[in-house]
Amino acid sequence: MTQAAYLRVYLPSETVDAAGGLPPPPHRLEGGPRRLRVTDYGLLAESLSDDALIAIWGGAEFVCPRTPRVRMLEGVLAFHHAYREMGGDAVIPESVARRAATELRGLVEGVPLARSYILTSPWHVPLRWFIMFEPSQRELVETTDELGEPKLSIRYRTGRKVGSERIDHAIEVLRRAGFDDGVVTEVEELGEWIGGFPEDAMIELDYGGVAALFDGAELALDDSAAEVWASIEALDAEDWQGAGSHYQAVASRWASAVAVTWSN
Repeated sequence: MTQAAYLRVYLPSETVDAAGGLPPPPHRLEGGPRRLRVTDYGLLAESLSDDALIAIWGGAEFVCPRTPRVRMLEGVLAFHHAYREMGGDAVIPESVARRAATELRGLVEGVPLARSYILTSPWHVPLRWFIMFEPSQRELVETTDELGEPKLSIRYRTGRKVGSERIDHAIEVLRRAGFDDGVVTEVEELGEWIGGFPEDAMIELDYGGVAALFDGAELALDDSAAEVWASIEALDAEDWQGAGSHYQAVASRWASAVAVTWSN
């Protein structure tokens, strides 16, 4: 089973209530290991229920609608377009992509909450995700695996407005430092996605199943957000050696996980 990390957007409960209709019910974890489900577009390992994750942050309740069907269809189309020149048509033919696009339009038209609130990354946390968070927002949390066994994981949470401001600052630094468009564009696309949500939303980075790739000591010492921001601040000060050193430190921490990603 593919292990994944998640970037989630949570809306204040009152925002969901104001959108009209009933808010989605709370998501309930299924007991035992996840089972693969056969869908029209392939295999899926998570529930297709239109429910939501609930979080308490800053004394207030926040809701993250899971919209699994929307996310699945968007993933099908993203894969089809991204890998068309590399044989993607053999996995997702043009006729299937057209059908997915038609269904997606039907799901989102006129439905305020029908969009993706969750980004998923297999086997690793993309380093650009850390840009939105201050190192002090890192939380070492105890969760359970699919068999109910306790495990450690890492979580970051921040406000959407602050996260967007940090992304904007990082983009300015990267452009002044002369990074190519490929690097900057990925950060800009993340900023555009986050910027589409209300300023009072909450952003959560959850290591999820990826935490299982590290032992407890490695997680306790994980300071990825701190290293990413130390690198950006060094770039801003034109300390090229320091920027490279900090980036190398965080890239090395994630190298084995990224290698698993590409081997798949």
